[in-house]
Amino acid sequence: MTFYSPVITNAAEATENEKLHLFKYAEDPDQPKIETFEAHGGYAAWKKALSSMSPGEVIDEVKNSGIRGRGGAGFPTGVKWSFVPKDSTKPRYLICNADESEPGTCKDRVLMERDPHSVIEGMAIGSYAIDCHLMFIYIRGEFGHSAVMMERAMAEAYQRGHLGKNIHGSGYDLEMIVHTGGGAYICGEETALLNSLEGERGMSRIRPPFPAIAGLYACPTIVNNVESLAAVPFVINRGADWYRALGTEKSAGTKIFSLSGHVNRPGNYEVELGFSLKKLIYDPAFGNGIPGGKKLKGVIPGGSSTPFLTPEMIEVGLDYESLQEAGSMLGSGGVIVFNEDTCIVWALKKLAHFYRHESCGKCTPCREGTGWLENIITRIEAGQGRDGDIEHIEEICGNIIGRTVCPLGDAAVMPIQSAIKHWRDEWQYHIDHKKCLVQSEFGF
Repeated sequence: MTFYSPVITNAAEATENEKLHLFKYAEDPDQPKIETFEAHGGYAAWKKALSSMSPGEVIDEVKNSGIRGRGGAGFPTGVKWSFVPKDSTKPRYLICNADESEPGTCKDRVLMERDPHSVIEGMAIGSYAIDCHLMFIYIRGEFGHSAVMMERAMAEAYQRGHLGKNIHGSGYDLEMIVHTGGGAYICGEETALLNSLEGERGMSRIRPPFPAIAGLYACPTIVNNVESLAAVPFVINRGADWYRALGTEKSAGTKIFSLSGHVNRPGNYEVELGFSLKKLIYDPAFGNGIPGGKKLKGVIPGGSSTPFLTPEMIEVGLDYESLQEAGSMLGSGGVIVFNEDTCIVWALKKLAHFYRHESCGKCTPCREGTGWLENIITRIEAGQGRDGDIEHIEEICGNIIGRTVCPLGDAAVMPIQSAIKHWRDEWQYHIDHKKCLVQSEFGF
């Protein structure tokens, strides 16, 4: 079976390992069909929540499980749900953030295309927990097939009575809308997503108020990542204690890592949090090493917005705390591997261009600074660097980080700062010799 997105997964391992659950049926071509999904236990958690759990009990179970946001921020999911005011007379909304645009990350589209009902079930349980009666999934504009699969699954869920009026005789009503964005990276930030959903330009909002208090249409709103919500039914079915036993003490559960770059087996791999980064890159069951037996130069462990790690640092565990201690972040789980032939200035030129292009322009430091960074790095890479350019880049980075409404500014500068920290001599060589220390031409 060839899937629309023929990315490799470790579904075979997940089928045999009860600890791995998100990718258990990722290679089953019939899994998107509701009959197959239900035969595999689908929507049982949804029925359980409706029939035997109160909204507060659902929130407590998710809170006790230790599930954290899988889109980048890592905020505890159950805690976020508990922020919705109980006494508000306004309608509440739940939004599944499927605007997956972080370079190096492609996990959510696989879940939507190969197991869409798992996402809907998680969304439904989350909606019930916060007393929401209209939920949205906001899908990246370029993910046309993902939107088609989610719309098909949604129609099937309505036909089976999992969505709509008086669901399974519970008296609870829930409607769903599939919405596609316009292809803007900034709309992955939850408040920019809300503006986009309201028909406004995708720009981040100043907080407070936070979305849980005043989000979509100024009403209480919860925004969760695709992977976060897909894990919720397993918590309801198997219990918080089961989920918390996975991973590490502080980083519970499993995580899907999108492995790309200079590896023999790029793909999406579900592993327990705390899994070795080195094993993910080199184990034959995962990345299977670097092509041609070349040496490793560096790794971005959590998507393009996270700081680089050097070869000496890859013994680190892939969890929130360990990566933070190592000077990087788990982020969205996009692991990008660079071999020894990589021109680091070339790589950062590509990233700088991306963030300059995707800046919404609201904040001056980000709007102006990302353009300056791209111009200077492009000039250095082209052999036109000048003395003081590195210090100028560092100064610009220092004037962007922590000075913008949303984290896009920080995301733009953190990989640059770490690349200068780890490979400053290579940057200086570019300036002094007007060419690359590694090679004159490089292709990724």
